[in-house]
Amino acid sequence: MSRASLAILFVAVLLTACGTQPIQRKDGSSSARSFDMKDLAKSDVDNVIEMHQQEILASLKALTLKLYRRNPNEWRRGGHASAEAATAALFEPLARWPQATQRDIPWQTFLTDVWRPGYPDDRIKGLMGGLLTMHMAAFNHQTEFYLLTELNAQSLYNAARNTEAVAWKLASARTAEGAPVLLSNSMTPGEAVNLSFEREFGKLIGIEDTLARIVEDKSKRAIRFGVVNLASMIFLPI
Repeated sequence: MSRASLAILFVAVLLTACGTQPIQRKDGSSSARSFDMKDLAKSDVDNVIEMHQQEILASLKALTLKLYRRNPNEWRRGGHASAEAATAALFEPLARWPQATQRDIPWQTFLTDVWRPGYPDDRIKGLMGGLLTMHMAAFNHQTEFYLLTELNAQSLYNAARNTEAVAWKLASARTAEGAPVLLSNSMTPGEAVNLSFEREFGKLIGIEDTLARIVEDKSKRAIRFGVVNLASMIFLPI
């Protein structure tokens, strides 16, 4: 390809990027992404993967904040000043994930141990930290994806099934006295009905399943369907 052709292509990409209208969300945030030279090394599917990952991380962050607000003793146990501060601390390693020690935690153990009686630490940090690490493992601990990047559709599918198991456990786990281990959804008579956790988990699982199908189609590697044994909470591998 001649230099003139390359120049024309470059200008066309810039004009396309500049002409895209960003989505304005209800909270005032925008989905606009500025053009970067690195985008030239990405396919449309790579951009779709990144967008899905960002939505998954946003859902995990929203669930963490909601849990901390419903269970303030947990962020206090972690030594934080507020639910917002505890949430920010949990997700801060994402900015330097390749070097973060959190990426190496045994997420399966965390997702199991937080339900045990007498758990001494912040249960929400253990639960949501385990989910965060599991999801990042499903993305090969990457936050950017390029033409030669390969993801495993099976890992993304398994992450969705593991998330379903965690959502079930959160809704059903009880102390010896019969109280929820962690407050989440509420349908208690006399209280306002709160099913926001169920909706957010449903959204998260739907995004994971959609992305697994996209990667399956891209890689031409079929997903093997499976389920988590809820009684034993033995999770599918990532």
